[in-house]
Amino acid sequence: MKMKGKNILELEFIIEVIVYFIIVIKILFLLTSIGHLILSHTRHQNDKIIEADKKFLGWKSKIEFIFTILMSCLLIFIFTPWYDNTHFMTTEMKFLFYLFGFILILSADWSVVLPKTSIGEVVQYSMN
Repeated sequence: MKMKGKNILELEFIIEVIVYFIIVIKILFLLTSIGHLILSHTRHQNDKIIEADKKFLGWKSKIEFIFTILMSCLLIFIFTPWYDNTHFMTTEMKFLFYLFGFILILSADWSVVLPKTSIGEVVQYSMN
């Protein structure tokens, strides 16, 4: 089976598809985050808005979980100690790993080391 000159069973093609799937997942995460932000800051809250906001939060959590699992699998594959797979590293992967680091830092449970403090409060305090 070939697709645009590439064998769809080749490892390089499979990795490329996974990377683009991760990018789509990240875009969906951003859309659900924006939807939640808009709905949670709506002035006139009613039952429909509250219900829609809960759905956005649910999907946001599921999409974040999928993203974390896929990125972790990609990290495991690229940096496995038995084979040198770093030649599969593309610019897109480097950017995804870069974003993944920030996402893990921002989504960490900061209350473990900074009781009763969120990352937003830490950022706001450091800017003052």
